[in-house]
Amino acid sequence: MNDATSRTMPLRVLVYSDDVNTRQQVILALGRRPHPELPELEYVEVATEPVVIQNMDAGGIDLVILDGEAVPAGGMGIAKQLKDEIYQCPPVLVLTGRPQDAWLATWSRAEAAVPHPLDPIQLAETVVSLLSSRVPAGT
Repeated sequence: MNDATSRTMPLRVLVYSDDVNTRQQVILALGRRPHPELPELEYVEVATEPVVIQNMDAGGIDLVILDGEAVPAGGMGIAKQLKDEIYQCPPVLVLTGRPQDAWLATWSRAEAAVPHPLDPIQLAETVVSLLSSRVPAGT
């Protein structure tokens, strides 16, 4: 695949939370294109841990956003499992219950953490920085 093709294909973002409102907040905050240098985003909404694992095993995911407050399977435990089990796992962002929980996201080996309540600007900036490494540089 050449650079021009890879830049025009959508980036697939898996958004996991047992709460549909949390998933919608993430998708609305990011929109279809959070930065002009990035391709459009395509979302894969997931409500259960087994479906997260299924999607990750299938491949093709560029970024994983996991709700650390989800039940019964929290996003931090899932993040650690993904990092331990998936070779070249894509970047993981964990949504934490509060800013003080960022250390737990570090334990989970997630590349980034954003606390609830979600700040759309902070979320978008974090996602753009994580996805920038997944897109070949323009010439």
